[in-house]
Order: sequence, then C-alpha cells, then structure tokens
Amino acid sequence: MITIQRVRVRWPAAARGAPHANARRGLNTPVALPPSLPPGEVVIHDVLADEATGYRREETVLHGDLKRARDLNLWLTPAGPALIVDRLPGRAAFPRPAGRARLFTLQPGEAGRYRANFRFVGCLCDPSWYYEEWLIRIGLGAEALTRPDPAHDLDDRTHLYGGRVRSRRLADVPAPARRPRPGSPRRAE
Repeated sequence: MITIQRVRVRWPAAARGAPHANARRGLNTPVALPPSLPPGEVVIHDVLADEATGYRREETVLHGDLKRARDLNLWLTPAGPALIVDRLPGRAAFPRPAGRARLFTLQPGEAGRYRANFRFVGCLCDPSWYYEEWLIRIGLGAEALTRPDPAHDLDDRTHLYGGRVRSRRLADVPAPARRPRPGSPRRAE
C-alpha cells in the first residue's frame, strides 16, 4: 500500500504580509491520518486549509491505482520492491512548470517528504493570483508515515512574491565567496 498525505495552505494575494503569514504559521504540518483508510494500491489523504474559510482544514480521502497520484502531480513507478516518485509539471504560474523531476526512490517501509510552494492564477475570467504551500508525505507500506523522520526530505520552497531574494538574517552565516571570472585580473586586497 502506498499512502500519500498532501497538506495545502492557500491564500490570496491580499493576504500577503507579516500579519497574514502569522495566521498561516504552523498550518502546513502533518495531520493525523483518518483511523480507517479505504483499501487500494494508493490512498491519498488530501488536506486543504484555505484563507477563504478561515484556514479551517477540509479533508478528503481518495483511493485507487497508481494513476490516482497524478491528481497531485505525482508519477509513481514501481521498481521491484522500491517505488520511484517523480513530480509532474503542474499549472503553477511560478515557479514555472518544468518537465518531470525525480523526487526520491522509496524502499519498502520508507517515507519521503516533499515541500514546495506555488503561485497560481485564476481562470481567464478571474486573473487574480493565489498562493499555495504544500507538504506531501509519501509512504511505501502501511506504517511508513507513522515514523517521525522521513528517509527522504526535499524542500523546493522558493520566494514567491518577486523582487530580490531576502538577505541572510543570521550574522554568523557567511555569504558565499565570490570567485573571479576566468581571465579577469584579481583585485589587490
């Protein structure tokens, strides 16, 4: 059995900024799986906390074969006892959708965690922006998601609001050293 949990937090462009971010803080964390999951090769527990509903969590359970994971823009490929997990391009406006990307390969009993955020645009009749932050946990085996630490952890979150990337906040974290371009003279220090 492959168990997938996706926890999404959604907010509109008007809910940007520190006070709104504080309201969302801590919502994109794993939640308890329903006590009884339906049978199926793939079981998906989809959780959405939307600003439009006051961040009240709405939960849905889906099940089916490996193709069911495509609803979450995931492509699952069995490789013997292992499972290859790829991310498919979605409909996000930013970061720009690329081709298929390998997330990780799970062995039996292992779990993987994938974190990402996106900026979406509504339909042509409503071209307003909205944002989502995702936490996806995938377990290969019935008990894989009950372990506290995943075997694989991929964090693809990025700065969504445009502009410059925020500067380093910790004084003890040095900035990366700049290397001179080949053929350019070195500056005297």
